[in-house]
Amino acid sequence: MNERLFHSYRPAEGHGLAHDPLNSLVAPRPIGWIGSISGAGVPNLAPYSFFNLFCYRPPIVGFSSGGEKDSVVNARDTGEFTWNLVSRDLAEAMNASSASVGPEVDEFDLAGLDMLPGVDVRAPRVAAAPVQFECKVTEIRYLKTLAGTDSSNVMVFGEVVRIHIDPAHIVEGTYRTISAAPVARGGGTADYFEIGPDTLFHMTRPR
Repeated sequence: MNERLFHSYRPAEGHGLAHDPLNSLVAPRPIGWIGSISGAGVPNLAPYSFFNLFCYRPPIVGFSSGGEKDSVVNARDTGEFTWNLVSRDLAEAMNASSASVGPEVDEFDLAGLDMLPGVDVRAPRVAAAPVQFECKVTEIRYLKTLAGTDSSNVMVFGEVVRIHIDPAHIVEGTYRTISAAPVARGGGTADYFEIGPDTLFHMTRPR
């Protein structure tokens, strides 16, 4: 068998390509559209492409921020945040909410989005989002390097204490993932993917 040739590199030494491929290799990734509120009562909304759900019980989600951005500061100060599902019709608003603005700016207003109050948290929800999680912070930590030093990346974990689902996407008692046309982050500077029925396939786990 012929040996396969790979483009191999150590990330610390550079990738040698026109664009860093890392976020294209682990893709698509769910978007952490994080709602929060400052200690002064200013709403905040920002998308994070390093986000995921980590377990069932208790349901824990987390997002990673490059530095202590407003979402991290607010989560630390208030102990709460929301996650809001980005559907295809909300993609442009999500992108608008990613603008680099000061902590005094309300990104809900900036992106033309209506808010809903949380039931169990103070952090606001995106009213038009088909799914919303209310979360309470469980831990905030700087991710460490191999050398054991803190990196510049902050990980915020939260336990989901309440879930809101638009019933239009529940069919015969089952939430249909593709019904909401969720958007995921791809690689490069502008790649996104819409999850739709043409990409669905079924595979049963072996027993």
